[in-house]
Amino acid sequence: MEIILISAAFIAGFVALKCNLPPLVGFLLAGFGLKAAGFSSNDTIITLADLGVTLLLFTIGLKLDLKTLLSKEIWAGATIHNVLSTALFSAALLCLKILGVGSLSAMSVDQIVLLGFALSFSSTVFAVKSLQEKGELNATYGTIAIGILVMQDIFAVIFLTASTGKLPEWYAVVIFALPFMRPLFYKLLDWVGHGEMLVLFGIFFALVVGAGLFELVGMKADLGALILGMLLAGHKKASELSKSLFNLKELFLVCFFLNIGLSEQPTLAGFALALIFMLMLPLKGILYFLVLNSFKFRVRTSLLSSLSLFNYSEFGLIVGGLAFKMGWMSGDILVALAIAVSISFILAAPINRQGHALYQRSGRWLKEHAAEKLNVRDQLINPGHAQILILGMGRIGTGAYDELRQRYGKISLGIEVREEAAHIHKAHGRNVISGDATDPDFWERILDTGKVKLVLLAMPHHQGNQIALEQLHLRNYQGQIAAIAEYPDQLDTLLEHGVDAAFNIYSEAGSGFARHVCEQLSPSFEKP
Repeated sequence: MEIILISAAFIAGFVALKCNLPPLVGFLLAGFGLKAAGFSSNDTIITLADLGVTLLLFTIGLKLDLKTLLSKEIWAGATIHNVLSTALFSAALLCLKILGVGSLSAMSVDQIVLLGFALSFSSTVFAVKSLQEKGELNATYGTIAIGILVMQDIFAVIFLTASTGKLPEWYAVVIFALPFMRPLFYKLLDWVGHGEMLVLFGIFFALVVGAGLFELVGMKADLGALILGMLLAGHKKASELSKSLFNLKELFLVCFFLNIGLSEQPTLAGFALALIFMLMLPLKGILYFLVLNSFKFRVRTSLLSSLSLFNYSEFGLIVGGLAFKMGWMSGDILVALAIAVSISFILAAPINRQGHALYQRSGRWLKEHAAEKLNVRDQLINPGHAQILILGMGRIGTGAYDELRQRYGKISLGIEVREEAAHIHKAHGRNVISGDATDPDFWERILDTGKVKLVLLAMPHHQGNQIALEQLHLRNYQGQIAAIAEYPDQLDTLLEHGVDAAFNIYSEAGSGFARHVCEQLSPSFEKP
């Protein structure tokens, strides 16, 4: 059976990839196909799926700044949307109940409101996967979307705890000691090095210290993984730890999407009700846009955040599953909810892929806020007298900045998508500002780039560098462009699209090391 499941997942994922769809769409369809062929989920798939979600939330925590959650656009935006969308969905469902539509006609008002609450959630797994594939997890709109999703996860945990009537154990107070143990956690992270022990450290803290401890005291295990990740987020190796767990997490999440398709047998009644839910989905997207736009974000930020959240959620399924067990929701409704979640993923995947194109079309008629009233994250940028722009101030961008400053003086400006990282660079005396170089409006927000003679594309994701390159060409930039890439085919693509120089980060690291040795040691050798 395992061979069939793996084969079906690979083939379906590969076909989806070749159709310019995220592989997760293929995994979902593979699950539905296998279910129709008589297969069903099993304990192994469910366990691996749960591990994938736990590791996902842990890695989200590693990248999450607590200040982000405490910003009013996150906690207030998530709360306002959750309340309004629950009310809106409930009102629509009540109208359908009055009309006698399917299983809805037999539901009470309380059950209708509960279903509306389940439909108000958006998928953390889908949004993070989509943002990671585009290399925009740290973009302004990406951090807003993730912050809202984390708040929704907290709402779901509160509901699940209250609904079961089971309070955490009295010894759950030990949870409050975790922040005081952070120095010890940091020391352990320093001591484990960079190899397999780093991966094992991540798994241990996500599954044992986080999920295991919270489950032991009667709280939601996934919340524990998220909180442990947040406690480690300030460590200098947090990014390295997240990357070390990436492939393992991705593999487990294949089982998550397979499991959704394998969980319930679709029925005609379920499909009909799921289609009704899908017709209501645009209400959620519009509401997200209106709420975010009210916080004075640019149209692009509000729109792309809304598109990332334009789906139904696996947490909605968890809420629905609990309601089914408690006798508050019929099996038909739960099946319809599962189908709607799956269809929303399939629909949202290509929409998110085309998010930038959709903005360029719709941005012409969506009203923008006045420049002086924009949210502080979206205000105009003054590059000053910079002659070099470095897009991406990670390790490579930072190294390039320091080398160029040593050679030519203070003529460079670094662009870093993470606001906190930009502040750290400023504290070290570098001329760095926070901005998203993949954002078409970013280039319009720069007051004057006439003095810029060289642009370095040093972002970690190839797609992000490609998008920035396209924006430079669209604005008729006449200076020189250099870029980095991980693979030879990416180098070829960059050169074909007009980059003046492209460098493989691995081969250049080797030659840079050799140059550094020669400069520092000045070795003398005999000619062969």
